[in-house]
Parts: sequence; structure tokens; C-alpha cells
Amino acid sequence: MTTTSSLKNVHNKGLFGDHEGKEEKDLIKVYENKNLLIVQIAQYKNSTISVKEIKIDNLNLKDQPLNVSSNNDTRILWNGPKNWLLVSQKNSFVKKELEKKFNETDFAVTDLSQSRAIIELEGANAKEILKKGCPFNFNELRKNNCFNSIFNGMSVTVDMIGDNPDKVRIFTLRSFGESLYHSITDSCLEFGYKSI
Repeated sequence: MTTTSSLKNVHNKGLFGDHEGKEEKDLIKVYENKNLLIVQIAQYKNSTISVKEIKIDNLNLKDQPLNVSSNNDTRILWNGPKNWLLVSQKNSFVKKELEKKFNETDFAVTDLSQSRAIIELEGANAKEILKKGCPFNFNELRKNNCFNSIFNGMSVTVDMIGDNPDKVRIFTLRSFGESLYHSITDSCLEFGYKSI
């Protein structure tokens, strides 16, 4: 089955907003990230299994708010008590690990890959863009932090991937994809942005 990007009809490549006279490194970069495996892992309340011993792609499931376990290919975001969002480029490898390590009596493992739109922002003003539509205190956001919130009324999950320069991945429901994209890019116009 082939997949169609939720931003296929709105994501246009090029330079937009106040970009004239600015070096490319000073512009916000906006792009859609496709073809990632996105899996929600929820541990049932009556489960007695300790998640401390479970590793996926050699990463632990951290049970601490705002924390992310990560390596070059996979990120595991804390999504709530006994709830994680796993995002990986290693689709088939990670799927096999999930099948081996999570039994149906203790965990609900749900593939959300086709139900999410993912927009990434990169650049010195990435946090300033998000401040325009989200009530979170971005001054406290650091690399490998994540949180759930809203951006201009749309529910989002924000994952801080890097901090030199700032790189942020924003997840939303596929049905909100176009609206979020327009809202994010509209917020970028003030700084100028390059859509990749």
C-alpha cells in the first residue's frame, strides 16, 4: 500500500516571508518528515511488568515527564504515565522488537504512522515560532524534551530534537495537518523561511 502525505497539496518548496537580504543559515527551515514509524505504547494499569528492563533499539522507556530516550534512528517520547510514543526510521527492525518484547496482556501497542502529520522546524527562531501559538514555556525546553499541548487550538506533540541550532519536530493528527502547516508557516513569515 502506498502512502500519501497529508501535506502533499500545501507543502511548496522555496523561500517565503522576510527572507530578502538574509543568509540562508539565518532562515527557519520548514519541512515535512515522512516515512517514520510512529507507535504508541501503553502499559495497562494491572500490569506488574517493570519497564526498566525493556529496551527497544537499545533505548529504555523512561517514565519521567518531558523526557526522551534517543539514538540516531529512534526516539521514545514520554507521552504520559505508562504511555510512550516511539518514532523510528528503522521500521521493520523496530516492529520485530516490539512484537517480541510487548505482550498483549500487559501492553497496547498501536501503529499510528499513517494517522499523523509531522512538521519539523530548524533554526535559531524555531522556539519563537512555537511561542506564537502554544502556551508552553519554551525557555525551559531543552534537547530531548517533549510535551503535549496545543498550537492555535490544534492538539500537538512537540519533540525537541536538537539545540544547536534548535530543531523541533511537531506531530499532529493527520486531519489537522494542513491547518497546522498553514499556521506554522504563517508564524514563520516574520523571520523568513525556507521550505524544504
